[in-house]
Amino acid sequence: MPPIETTIDSSDESPDSFAKSSLVTAELVSDPVVDAELVPRWKRALVSVGRWSLLLFLALMTFGFLCSGLSPDPSAIFDEGDAKSVVAQDKSVDDIGAESVAIALNDDPATAIEPVSLRSSDLKPSTNAISRNSDSELALVAEKLSEQWRAELDSRGLDAAPMADWMTVCRRLSLALAGTGLSLEEIRSLQRLPEADRVETHRERLLNSERFHHYWAERTARYLVGADEGPFIFYRGRRFRSWLTEQYAKNTRYDELVRMLITAEGVWTDRPEVNFHTVTFDSGDNAPDPIRLAARTTRAFLGVRIDCLQCHDDFLGNVSLGDASWIMSCDVDDTTMQAAAEGDAKYVLREGTQEDFHSLAAFFTAATSEGVQGLKDKRANYEYQYLYADETVPVEPNVPFLRELLPPRPENRQDDSVDVDGTETTDESASDEPSDAPEPLELPRYLSDRERLAYWLTHPENKPAARAAVTRVWTLLFGQPPAIETDYGFQVGEVDNLPLDSPPSPLIETLTEAFIESDFNIRKLIRCITDSPAFRVSSRADFDVTEQHELAMAVFPVTHLRSEQVAGAAIQAGRIKTINRDSSFLVQLQQFGSLNDFLKRYGDLGEDEFTQQPVTITQRLVMLNGKLINETASPNPILNASSHIEMFAKDDEDVVRTLYLTVLNREPSERELEHFVKRLTAESREQNDPPTSRKQEITDLTWILLNSSEFAWNH
Repeated sequence: MPPIETTIDSSDESPDSFAKSSLVTAELVSDPVVDAELVPRWKRALVSVGRWSLLLFLALMTFGFLCSGLSPDPSAIFDEGDAKSVVAQDKSVDDIGAESVAIALNDDPATAIEPVSLRSSDLKPSTNAISRNSDSELALVAEKLSEQWRAELDSRGLDAAPMADWMTVCRRLSLALAGTGLSLEEIRSLQRLPEADRVETHRERLLNSERFHHYWAERTARYLVGADEGPFIFYRGRRFRSWLTEQYAKNTRYDELVRMLITAEGVWTDRPEVNFHTVTFDSGDNAPDPIRLAARTTRAFLGVRIDCLQCHDDFLGNVSLGDASWIMSCDVDDTTMQAAAEGDAKYVLREGTQEDFHSLAAFFTAATSEGVQGLKDKRANYEYQYLYADETVPVEPNVPFLRELLPPRPENRQDDSVDVDGTETTDESASDEPSDAPEPLELPRYLSDRERLAYWLTHPENKPAARAAVTRVWTLLFGQPPAIETDYGFQVGEVDNLPLDSPPSPLIETLTEAFIESDFNIRKLIRCITDSPAFRVSSRADFDVTEQHELAMAVFPVTHLRSEQVAGAAIQAGRIKTINRDSSFLVQLQQFGSLNDFLKRYGDLGEDEFTQQPVTITQRLVMLNGKLINETASPNPILNASSHIEMFAKDDEDVVRTLYLTVLNREPSERELEHFVKRLTAESREQNDPPTSRKQEITDLTWILLNSSEFAWNH
């Protein structure tokens, strides 16, 4: 259709004629206006109803998504008479070379906590949810630990506190293995089980949950690579922590984990374990820094500080090295034991030297950066100019003690046709192994320098390395390192400073031997420690508790929660259901944001997180006025536990009891119950100036419990 052009007669220049012509044009080019009265009213009403229905449906879907973390009363779902339980024993997994422990509770409220996948061949029926007698070795270790614990107290003339109740022990387990307190869902589920099985059941749930894998991966990464971000390009901390999470999920042996870290090769994004080396690139000129790696290795895997030996010999007697008598294997012959007792030079500790540090650092020069190919393993080539020396000298890789466990260093690699310097070699030109070298069946024909170090670190007879691992696990469970005997008396030890001249306590020595005999199984070590009376004893006693009682484990040591534990316990206290990977996306997102914001304001010690420090004024102010605590206590009918308890509790007494269980993980005392129930009554609320509502009183009670000293301490 050709366009319509409007023409105006020039002879007619009146405004009326121009308006009429414009109106005609507008009518031709505009859509016709339909009168609303022409549409039937029922159609308009139907469209309106459809729109409101869609809006209501979306609102209900949103409310259902937000409330997906709520769970009904377990008593309405599970029949206690039909409860069945099975225990999955540790089985070796052929394809991944790891062990897995799993527990399944069919038709039992336990299945509402953490989903656990099992193979039918791994299941073995049992009359109890968890039976300690199912593992005879674990029972023997627990019995021996109990005897040593009692003998230690008797030798010091100390009385022991009674054993703690099951809910207190479960709270300790949750704080140590997941970094949070118990959820109300977990408490109600455990209350459905026999009291004798509750602690073991809760422990197995945690050991097989993603919360344990992620939390311990974060704690492990802190002492392996530190809490800093590291070099931007060459370090991926999140990838490294995810890799550690996978290893804990597969229950990878500790010695295998150490070997993978020490001998890592490849690109740091493709092989996450390589980040153990690349985190030092910022001080190593785009290459691993052997100095930092040596210091990190001794602290993390040996529990020995030899950092000062980097610059000078030990002149103050702070570093004792050599083959101490206590690290000798129990099956050594009588001649060796007699030589050690008579003060043979081989078994006398000596002061550390610069050579001890730099010979250990020499192992890490074998890891070289090859650009886009990542780390490659070559022959170690290390030179250093010692103090008072005129020039640099080559340093051979060596270890500071138990040198007979270190495999020999061959001159050439027999399985390669080209030597490291580019010259061709043959089998005849390769050097023969020394006469005292291990048998061919025990070692491969060739071990690289880093593989030699990894072999030495994970050797079953290297008891200081196993002792360091046991001390790390003990510290994570108790919140402080085990005590040691020093020249100044019985004192709290340090997690990364375990001198060889200080033999471990009988408890630590027994746990070290059990750890080695269990093939370095971390989960079995956790079971051994948490089954010991030192972990189960109460922190309260009917006698005056002194520091010596806590050091000797006559009472459970009262320790301040670390910053991530305070945040995790506060976030969990604001929810009815356990916060895990199955929680709604909104809950997990809120947890992530609240945790990071709280740690930034509350303070985080980083890799020195086990250093006991007093509570600061800033930390108290963050708890009193901080956003996390206020949001947790404030009314929120969609997310907060306090609002849910207000809506669904039967009476005021039930409100107080449930809040105590949710926040402090214990029942209130009679005095506490009477006081707070009285505050919730209408008569008491009307006497306030101004009068308060029941909702406000419940909010205040939640805020009070979150700011109590009991909440922020492990006891």
